[in-house]
Amino acid sequence: MYTREEALRQLAETEYDVLVVGGGITGAGIALDAQTRGMKTALVEMQDFAAGTSSRSTKLVHGGLRYLKQLEVRMVAEVGRERAVVYENGPHVTTPEWMLLPIYRGGTFGRFATSLGLYVYDRLADVKRSERRTMLGSAEVLEKEPLLKRDGLLGGGRYVEYRTDDARLTIEVMKKAADAGAVCVNYAKAEELLYGADGKLRGARVVDRRTGASCEVRARVVVNAAGPWVDALREQDRSKQGKTVRLTKGVHLVFDGARFPLRQAVYFDTPDGRMVFAIPRDGKTYVGTTDTDYAGDPASPRMSLADRTYLLAAANAMFPALRLTASDVESSWAGLRPLVYEEGKAPSEVSRRDEIFVSPSGLVTIAGGKLTGYRKMAETVVDRLAARLAASGAGPFGPCVTRTLPISGGDVGGSAGWAAFAQARMVEAQAAGLPLDAAARIARRYGSNAPEVMRYASSGRSPDVRAGLPLDVYGMLMYAIEREMALTPADFWVRRTGDLYFDIARVRKWGDASVEAMARKLGYSPEEKRRAKAELDRLVLEATEPET
Repeated sequence: MYTREEALRQLAETEYDVLVVGGGITGAGIALDAQTRGMKTALVEMQDFAAGTSSRSTKLVHGGLRYLKQLEVRMVAEVGRERAVVYENGPHVTTPEWMLLPIYRGGTFGRFATSLGLYVYDRLADVKRSERRTMLGSAEVLEKEPLLKRDGLLGGGRYVEYRTDDARLTIEVMKKAADAGAVCVNYAKAEELLYGADGKLRGARVVDRRTGASCEVRARVVVNAAGPWVDALREQDRSKQGKTVRLTKGVHLVFDGARFPLRQAVYFDTPDGRMVFAIPRDGKTYVGTTDTDYAGDPASPRMSLADRTYLLAAANAMFPALRLTASDVESSWAGLRPLVYEEGKAPSEVSRRDEIFVSPSGLVTIAGGKLTGYRKMAETVVDRLAARLAASGAGPFGPCVTRTLPISGGDVGGSAGWAAFAQARMVEAQAAGLPLDAAARIARRYGSNAPEVMRYASSGRSPDVRAGLPLDVYGMLMYAIEREMALTPADFWVRRTGDLYFDIARVRKWGDASVEAMARKLGYSPEEKRRAKAELDRLVLEATEPET
């Protein structure tokens, strides 16, 4: 793995087959697919990897059951089948999650419609027999989840979705692309598109947002995978016409598991006809999502008072005994969905299908889509790139290999071998002196990369060396800096660990020490150190307080 400085130098010195603009899951998937087919590939991201939509989703690799209502049959079939692929290639970041869909008198779904819908879903998504839906009576539903509202309960359906860590999934795909030879750089903005005398796109001028230095990156094809910013890049290219991107905001609230002791993930309808998830994760329960149009800064969507009120009302309507209040919300996040605009449709009715646009200059834009379908979207895009490059005399390039390619950390023997692999790594971590909870956290979060994280932890035996951080935090932090290109404490606590959302007390406790450790390791100036601390403090505040 190269350093960030080496990557920036390579950007300036090399001509690429493909330059990807955008470091979310879509861009990471394209970079991995293109590089493993033999295309010389570079990727630039103006923020941190996964800083946009790809760290702010519902954190499910799911087939989109609700899209059957919109007759999106092809999308449900394709994306549903991809769930198992994502799981097999990285079981350390994706895990099966049984989902309960309660049925109520007067609700959106009746018993027959639910049974038929789940049956069709199983068949379209080619769900394996052990994970196919079962229909339950009301007593069985309450046995699975006693907190559910009892009034009007008729029964329910139970089926399997897959829970994921969206940011870590993105970073593991990005690392795999880098290990294959792609040059991937965060905090590097495509400031200006570059054209040849014939008006065709030839690359981009890229600015290092940390130093202000810039370089020209030459590429035969430029791919716009900038998520919420795809239209901004199309404007630069003077090709924003026809279909455009519509941004909708989704908010999630996080509660401590002791206050919201959910046994079972639940997918339920709200009084206004929308669908909301409540999902247990690592001692917490999170609830979401909202779906409203958004016109603010794409870099910093936040929970509003209306968002919090709506989700609290939805949760209390379905779990009335809890009587949740705003003071029970430990953390939150808000993310944007870059959907292809469809006139006259409400946000929740807009299709999640991906679409590819090619401009007269040759800019290839991928818009829309779902986290679950990232690999298949990448395959479709790279098929087009391969044909275009071959037509210009480049290549030959190999076929797509990502369907059976483990991502970084995924060399664990697939889903069948994952439990035994994780247990063995936990034993090793405990033998190295880590407490059980820390050993489990490292083994499960990093998969086959866990031994390397433990080596970093072992290098910090002296409290002075690790700025007072616990061994496991120090090991993960040093690994994040050296192997995952983390440049700020926010990169670490938000996207490398997710603790800002699911263990915010840990961020409050060790945030200042992490600033100190990163300042030493990365050579922060006094101003950089002040900004790093201020950014982390701001993010903690924004996760807990609504926008005013």
